[in-house]
Amino acid sequence: MTLHGSKTFVGFGFGAIQAGLFLYEAHRSGNFGRLVVAEVVPDVVAMLRQAGGVYAVNVAHPEGVEHAHIGPVTIEQPGVEADRARLIADIAAAEEIGTAIPSVAYYVSDGPGSLHRVLAAGLRRKAAIGGPRAVVYAAENHNHAAEILEAAVMAEVPEEERAAVADRVRFLNTVIGKMSGVITDPGEIAEQALEPVAPGSTRAFLVEEFNRILITRISFEAPFQRGIDVFAEKDDLLPFEEAKLYGHNATHALAAYLAALAGLTVMSGLRQLSKAMAFLRAAFLEESGAALIRKRAGVDPLFTPEGYAAYAYDLLVRMTNPYLHDLVERVGRDPQRKLGWDDRLIGTMRVALGQGVTPWRYAVGAAAAAAVLDRRTLDDPTLLRDVLTGLWQPASPAPAEQEAVLALVAENQGWVRQWIRGSAEIN
Repeated sequence: MTLHGSKTFVGFGFGAIQAGLFLYEAHRSGNFGRLVVAEVVPDVVAMLRQAGGVYAVNVAHPEGVEHAHIGPVTIEQPGVEADRARLIADIAAAEEIGTAIPSVAYYVSDGPGSLHRVLAAGLRRKAAIGGPRAVVYAAENHNHAAEILEAAVMAEVPEEERAAVADRVRFLNTVIGKMSGVITDPGEIAEQALEPVAPGSTRAFLVEEFNRILITRISFEAPFQRGIDVFAEKDDLLPFEEAKLYGHNATHALAAYLAALAGLTVMSGLRQLSKAMAFLRAAFLEESGAALIRKRAGVDPLFTPEGYAAYAYDLLVRMTNPYLHDLVERVGRDPQRKLGWDDRLIGTMRVALGQGVTPWRYAVGAAAAAAVLDRRTLDDPTLLRDVLTGLWQPASPAPAEQEAVLALVAENQGWVRQWIRGSAEIN
């Protein structure tokens, strides 16, 4: 397997998004002659090197799973001095860089191998040698990931070099609505006939085919030609980030908690529950959609009844794709975070209430999530209040708004009890 093209791509983190989106699309574009990834886990580095830098990714389409082979990819361990030196040289030569690590909290760590220090060293060299301009895609799930990363990197650049470095790089936020995961259960890998990451590996990348990723508009003075040309640039990502959090993520979580309480193990099982799918569509369109269309009218065709309906129907099909084999447990994990004041379920309720829309279906989702967290909340209003207000305390919500949200969640606990008994009437 050979690479064609003249560009260099460097990624940080060898997980499903890096492997199944950035490296995958860079490889497919035909525009890159060199693909590089930094990974901190020694066993993963050794595994990819032993495989000659070629790995497999399983891509779920509506009609089946495609096995794609990507590479060769050069993998470096930034904590190792020799690897780090090569990585810094590759950053200096790169036109596109992508970070896809667990969270923005991992941008900065102790030691010379910290992401922000390595990236700063590479960009300093780029500026010093007149290397190509570059963009950095920050793929961590945070509305201001790019700004956080840029601040951390620039703090490592001597003041007298900052202007030259800033002239060569742009840090971009992303809205990534691509569902993906790393499958580690041997039975699941065998059942789905997935190809492991590399021969002998106990892990498999499984991602959906979706690649309509939104990024911050690039602001170089002269035109900049991206090698990964499938991404779409937007002047303001915030409305689309809201659509992802309060549309995609909120409805995905609502679906997962309904599925969990119905005893389902995979999200595709919801397709057999027609009332559940109707309920999810209504939540998406009548609550999330109605609120965001009012809030963001005129921003983009997405925020119209027709545009949002197409968005919702497409996502519901993708969320329940049987070939993605998305586990209910995976989608519904960490209900404490998903019940946060500013997160998907409660955040969607707050946006809807602020736009004069009653989000009773997302209130059902919040009650269901609380029941997954602690089943006793369904029969103990005081415990429900204590659980939710405890999760919301860090945000210091306004008392009146908190009471309005609490009341709506409590009002819909009966619906959840009916759902568990299998007799919920979904309108």
